[in-house]
Order: sequence, then structure tokens, then C-alpha cells
Amino acid sequence: MSSAQGSSSISQSGGSSSSDGLFRKHREPSITPKLHRSLPDVCPKEPTGSAGAVSDAPSVVCEPQRWSVYNSKVNLPAALNDPRLAKRESDFFTKTWGLEFSEGSILPCFHLPNISREEFSAYLQETAQSKEKECVVFQREKIHERCKNICPNKDDLSLPCITNNYEKARAELEQVPKIFMKPDFALNDPVTFNTVLPWSHFSVAGGNSRDVASSRLLQEKLSHYLDVVEVSIARQISLRSDAFFHAMSSQHQLQDRLSETADSVSRLRARTAGIHRVLCRAPLRVLRDVRSRNNCVALQAKLQLMAALQQTQPTVQLLLAGGEFTGALELISTSKEVLQQELQGIHSFRHLGSQLCEMERLIDKMMVADFSSYAQSDLSRPLEEDAQVLEKERLQSLVFGLLRQRKLDFLDLYSEEMMRAARNVVRQCVVRGLSENSEVDADTVKIHEQMRLMAFDQWLDLLLEIFQHFLLFLRRIKSTLSVIRNVALEVLDNRQSRQLTANMTSTNHPESAANQDEEEEDEEESSGPIPHRGEAELAYLTHEGLFISDALNEAEQRSTSASTARKQLHNDTCGSDSASATTESEDVMPSDLELGRVANNAQELLYSASDICHDRCVKVLLIRAKDGSLERLSSSEFVCVSQAVESFLGDCESLCGRRSVSLRGALQSQAQRFLQRFHEERKNKLSLLLDNERWKQAEVPAEFQDLVDSIADGRISLPERKLSSGSEDRKPGEFLCVDGQTYAVVGTVLLLIRMFLEYCQCVNDIPSITTDILTRLADLLKLFNSRCCQLVLGAGALQLVGLKTITTRNLALASRCLQLVLYFLPVIRVFFESRLQPKQYSVLRHFDHITKDYNDHIAEIAAKLVVIMDGMFEKALSKYEVKAPMPSACLRNVCKQMLKMHEAIYELLPEEQTQMLFLRINASFKLHLKRQLCRLGVINDGGPQYGLVMVDVCFYSENVQALRSLERLDLNMPEIWEQKR
Repeated sequence: MSSAQGSSSISQSGGSSSSDGLFRKHREPSITPKLHRSLPDVCPKEPTGSAGAVSDAPSVVCEPQRWSVYNSKVNLPAALNDPRLAKRESDFFTKTWGLEFSEGSILPCFHLPNISREEFSAYLQETAQSKEKECVVFQREKIHERCKNICPNKDDLSLPCITNNYEKARAELEQVPKIFMKPDFALNDPVTFNTVLPWSHFSVAGGNSRDVASSRLLQEKLSHYLDVVEVSIARQISLRSDAFFHAMSSQHQLQDRLSETADSVSRLRARTAGIHRVLCRAPLRVLRDVRSRNNCVALQAKLQLMAALQQTQPTVQLLLAGGEFTGALELISTSKEVLQQELQGIHSFRHLGSQLCEMERLIDKMMVADFSSYAQSDLSRPLEEDAQVLEKERLQSLVFGLLRQRKLDFLDLYSEEMMRAARNVVRQCVVRGLSENSEVDADTVKIHEQMRLMAFDQWLDLLLEIFQHFLLFLRRIKSTLSVIRNVALEVLDNRQSRQLTANMTSTNHPESAANQDEEEEDEEESSGPIPHRGEAELAYLTHEGLFISDALNEAEQRSTSASTARKQLHNDTCGSDSASATTESEDVMPSDLELGRVANNAQELLYSASDICHDRCVKVLLIRAKDGSLERLSSSEFVCVSQAVESFLGDCESLCGRRSVSLRGALQSQAQRFLQRFHEERKNKLSLLLDNERWKQAEVPAEFQDLVDSIADGRISLPERKLSSGSEDRKPGEFLCVDGQTYAVVGTVLLLIRMFLEYCQCVNDIPSITTDILTRLADLLKLFNSRCCQLVLGAGALQLVGLKTITTRNLALASRCLQLVLYFLPVIRVFFESRLQPKQYSVLRHFDHITKDYNDHIAEIAAKLVVIMDGMFEKALSKYEVKAPMPSACLRNVCKQMLKMHEAIYELLPEEQTQMLFLRINASFKLHLKRQLCRLGVINDGGPQYGLVMVDVCFYSENVQALRSLERLDLNMPEIWEQKR
């Protein structure tokens, strides 16, 4: 029991001081006991006398039914060790289960070995020390219990007791004056001393009994204060006794461990000194020698590098002598990099960097001058030579060097040379052309005047020669600029392809990098972290610490960081094998945006070259047109000039890929002036023809008939002149046949047809001024219509050509001419509509206005013919009388005038128009006859006067219907009678 109590006390103390550093025996984890079912009574209960009641005594009669161990209420040991029995029953089993039950011996298991006490000897030895420590702790616990008996523990006190003690201690402490509790309490202070010991209350000379009592009272009071404080301190110490004992035990253990550690350190130092003396001195000497050899090798490499760097300037001069600007720049760049990275701080090379920079600036100037001389020699060589690029390799080297130095404005030099060469091209062509013209004195007349005095054929040949030379000039410029553009694009493509390859490799590289890292890790695990390139030796030689192992650790750390940096560098450069070789050139080359801008500037320079050539050609045209020479050209001559310019513009657009504005605008301006003069000539000619027109039917020559036939066939252009004599032998016709109809025309209309065909021909020859030509043609057609109206309807021809009167034949002929022009208007409209852009269709409204004007004019002429007959009817029928003889003279005169009208217009107007005209004339006749009959009072009453009138009406009807094409004309003569109301 004592051991049990001791173990329990030890475990209790250990449990109470779980946070201290004392030894605690390992305790097995608590196992929750399995709940057992209680065993039932041995014999089941038997019923009592009462119904439904069961006796607590066991039944001897009833046998248990379906009982199992799970029906048990108590376990077997509890049943055997029943404390209520005086002695244990020995016949318990035989009494219950019979005499056959007997205790048998338990045989040992053959599968378990025999265990002796020697098997536990090792365990007992291991636990002996811990048992001793437990005994020590137990002794300390006894002492602690003894102290608890003296001063009860705070845990053993109840809460009311603790509260009462605390209040009591607080009340006692409050009796002590506050001055004793101050942190700066000191009796050497006079004020404090007088406050604590008021000697002023005592007499100085000698004390009486009262002073003695006061001093005793003060002493007792101070003693009481001391006791209160000591009791409070003792109480606080008792409350913190556990911490005191724990600190004492921890101090003893710490001293023991420190003594053991000091012994171990002294032994380790002795062993380390021996190892250093035996094993380290000779290897350190070997490492020093290896380090010295490596330093010598590095020094030799530096000296060789210095010797190679010293030969930079002669090598650069040799490269420049051979025109290898790119190689010289690469050598200078490499030398500057070596000087900054490998040979920095060497005194003998202190001026080499500035010398290399000066050489680089000199090479820049040399490349710019060389490119300027190349452009001058390329553009000034004869144009008849081959259009291949002059010294292509030299040009590529120059462009690459200029790009490398970021001299991106070299195309401006080429542009200046290009403008100068364009002026020379024109000057040479003009001088060559004027030298062949012997009619002009070159000494007395300026070159501009000489060009204006040249014949048109000579000037046109000069213009064509200038065009041809400029095309060769543009082809040469395009070839040169293509080389420059290709160099820039090649550099750009190479950079982009390298970046793409690097990106693709970086995406595919992690797998191989992981494999490489695994291999490196395996090597490091097998051989340990080896410092790189003598870092271990350097650590041994330069470490100033106490232990060499610290130096090795530092070397390992440096080696690890260096290997990490090498891996990172390998990952950055593994994308391409040539990345390290091209890094420098990529750094000095322009950016992608700048390279793209150079390529675009080369293309824009080609456009500028085309514009320059066109500007020079514009000046040639303006010199010729200064005094109106181009405006005075004939249509065929101006068409030749226009076709030549259009052909040159088309070739330039196909060569350069862009439309020019200046030359096309100059041609447009000259075409406008030419069209204005052309139109004025046609207007004046048409006005002159109309003023001299006598409005008689003219014969139609065969060429005009062919012209109209070609228009009907869809060929709206002037036919070429035929040299065969067959067409000249053809006789002219009386009428113009158009689409199965005959037109009697005057000569002016025939010339008008040829005029608007000339306008259409101008559209084919000069398509750029189609809208202006349409406007001028509409003006011409309006002029013809207005002048016809003035001359015929307005009787202007009476004064101009001396006609006596405007006859009905003149009117019918004018109407027929207008109808012929009206017939061709839709054809001309379709022609112009096919030549116009959809946004220009608005100008076609001119044809609608002209068509309306012509129809109104034709209607006015027809109305004029009716008015003429109406006046005759009014005059003749006003004298009509109903008396014999019949037919009357008035009706005979009317029929005679009707016959003259028919004879005048029958051959000019078609049958439909003749019939419509006579219907209107007949209506006018019936109206006037009806009025006269009403005036005479004759009605249709069947009387004699009615019969006489019917005779005249029948005579009138027979005469009118006897006219050709009027046989079936419905005259409706009953309308002459007044309707009865």
C-alpha cells in the first residue's frame, strides 16, 4: 500500500507541476474500460401466490429458458466475492450444475515461452535511476507537505476563508502608514525621518515619564507595523512555495547539465586539435598551391586578353579600308564590353574606351557619307543601263550598319538625291530635244520659250521621252528601296523568330530542366555540396572564426547560391543556342516599332519619288500651257496628250501602287480649259449655223446616214474616215432614216448630231471630265432648242436670213428636227450613265429637263399650226352665207387651204402626227362653222337651209377625206349643230 501511495503521490506531484522541467515517467494512454453486461441471477425467480407477482427467491421447479450470457446482471467475480456472505461457499458450482462439475488444472500453453526474472534485468536497470529520482522528489514532497501543515496551502482553503483572510490582511496593511510603502522611502531624508520619528515631541535635555511612555508606544507601534508586514510577506511566500521549490530543483538540474556539457566540450576540443594537427596542415598546403596555380592561369588569360584588345585599332582600320563597317562596329562593341567587364581599372587602358567611342563616331560619319555617295552614283548613272541594284552587297552592309547605329534618317539623304536626280532627268531630256530642233535659236531664246516654240509633234515626243525616262527612274528607285526595306524586315523577322523559338523552348523546357535538376540533386546527395572553383580552399584560408566547420558552411551556402544563379542563367539561355551570340546585336539594334517605321518610310519614299516625277511633268505641261498652247490644240492633238499622260499615270500606279494627284489634277485643269474652248467653238458654230439657216429641207449625205446607223447599232463615237471611193459615189438622200422612220431635216441638225458625237468621243478619250462634258452637251442642246424657238416661232429668221414669212412647212420642218434630237436623247443618256459613277448620277437630271423642253417646244409648234388654220377659218367662215349655188365659195376656199396645209406637212410629218394635227384643225373648223350657223339661225330642222348646209358639209368632208393618210379620219360633222334643249 505504501508503494501505491508513493506512486500516487509522485504522479500527483508530477501532474501538479506539469510545466516544470522535472522528470516524468511515461504514462500509458488511458483506456476506456469496456462496459460488461450484468449477469442474471443463477436461478430464475419463481412466482408468488399473488397473480402476476414474482418471488425474489430462486425457483427450483422452473427451468431457465433461452438464457445467455447477455442476460447476466452481474459478473462472475462479483457473484463469488459477495461481501454479505460470512464465508465463501465452496460448493457453489456443484450445487448449481451438479456433481459432474469439478475444477480441473489449467495446462500451460505450448506456444508461449517461459519467462524468467532475468528477462526484466535490463528494464530494471533502466528504471533504477528514474526510481531514485522519484524517491528524491518524494522526499521533497514530504517537506512540502510539512510546510503546508505549518502554512496551509491556498488550494486547501475554502473561498469564504480565503476572502476573510484577504480582507483581514488588507485591513492590517492599511494600518501601516503610506509613507512606508513609497518606493523612494529613505530615512536619510530629514523630512522622512522627522515624519517617521517625530523627535520634536520629546524633550531634548532629559525625558520625563511621559516622554518615555511615548517612545515606548512609538516603538511598539513600529514593531507592530513590522510584524504586520512580516506576516504578509510570510503569507505571500507560503502562497508561492511551489514556485520556490521548483526553481531550486531546476537550478540543481541545470548545474548538473552544465557540468556535463563543459566536460564534453573540453574533450571535443582536445580531439579537434589533434585532428587538425594530424590531418589538416598538409591538405591546406596543397590547397594553397592549387589556388596559386589558378591565380597564375587567370593572370595569363588576362594578359592574353589584353594583348588581343591592344590589336583592336589596327584591325578596325583594316576593316574600314575594306568597307566592312558592320564588322568594325561589332569589333568595337565587343572590345568595349571586354574593357568594361574583364579589364576594368587597368591603368594602361584608361584611354582606350574614349578612343573606341571616337572611332565609333567616325564610323557613323563615314557610313553616312558613303551612303550619300552611293545614292548619288546610283541615281546619276545613265537610265539606259540595267535596272539592277548597284553594288547590292555594299548597300546591304551600309543599311545594316546604319540600322545598328540607329541612324534612321538616312532615307532623307536618299530623298534629297532623288529630287536632284529627277531635275537632272528633265533637264537632260529637254536639252536633247532642243538640240534636235534647228528652227529655234538657242542663244537668243530661253529654254522655256524654246519649249513653247517647239512644234506639237516635237513637244509630244519630248513629253513621251520624259515619261519613259521617269518610268526607268522609278524602277531603279523601287529596286534600291526594296533592298533597304528587305534588310529592315529581315532584321525584324529574325528577332521575332528568335523570340518565338525562345518562347516555344521555354514552354517545352521545364521537363528537361526538372530532369537536369534531379540529376544535379543526385550528384549533390552522393558527393555532398562541393564549393565551386576553390571556394572551399579560400574558406579555409580566409575564415577568421573559431571553427573550420563554420567556414565550410559558408562556402556551402555560397556554392548553393552560385549553382542557383547558374541554373537561372541556363534556363534563360537554353531557348536558343545562338542567343548568347546575338544578345549584343539585339541590344544595339532598333526596336520592332522603329524597324517597322523604317520599312514604311522606304515604301513612302517610293510614293514620294512618284510624286516628284509627276511634279516635274506638271511643270513641263504648265510651260507649254502658259500662253494657251494646249487650249488651242485640236481635239485629236489634245486626245494624244491626254492618252499619253493617262498611260504614264497607269504605269506609275502599277509600279508604285498608289494614285497620283498632281499630274492628274494638272491634266484635269488643262482638260477643263480645253473643254471650255471646245464647247465655245461648238456653241459659236451652232449659233452661226442657226443664224444662217433658211429652214428648208436639206439633203442627207451618206456619211451622216452611216453615222446615224452606227448610233442605232450602239456605237456612239465618230467613225473613222474610210479611204475607199465607194462611199463617195453614194448619192445623198432626201430623208434621214432612223429606226424605220424618215426625218426631213435641215443641215444644222446634221451638224448637231456630229457635234454631240464629238462630245461623246471626248468622254471616251478624256474620261476624267465626263461630268463637265455632260454639262456642256446639255448646254449645247438647250442652246439649239432656244435658238430654234427664237428663229421659227419667234420669227427671228425673217430678219437674219431675209425670209418673207414663217410657213407651215418651216414649222413642220423645225418640229421634225426637234423630234430627231429628242429621239437621240435617251441613247446619249444611257451612254453617259455607263461612264459615270453611281454618286454622279444626279447630273443626269439635265436630260430630263431637256426632254421636257423639247416636248413643250414640239407641242407649241403643233399649236402654232392649228392657230394658223384657226385664224383662216375665222376669217373665211365669218362671211359664210347659206344660199345657192352650192357648194359655196367660202367652203371651196377652206378646202383649198386645207389642201395646201396637207401638201406642206405631209412629206415632213409622219401619218400619226398628220392625222392628229388635222383632227385638231377639223375641231377648230367645226367650232367656227357652228358659231356662224348659230349666228345665221340655221338649225337641223330638215328645211331648205339645212339642206344647203349639208351640201357644203358633204363637200368639205369629201375633200378632207380625199387627202392622203386622212381617208379613215372621223370628222364627226354632226357636232356643228346646236343640240336641242
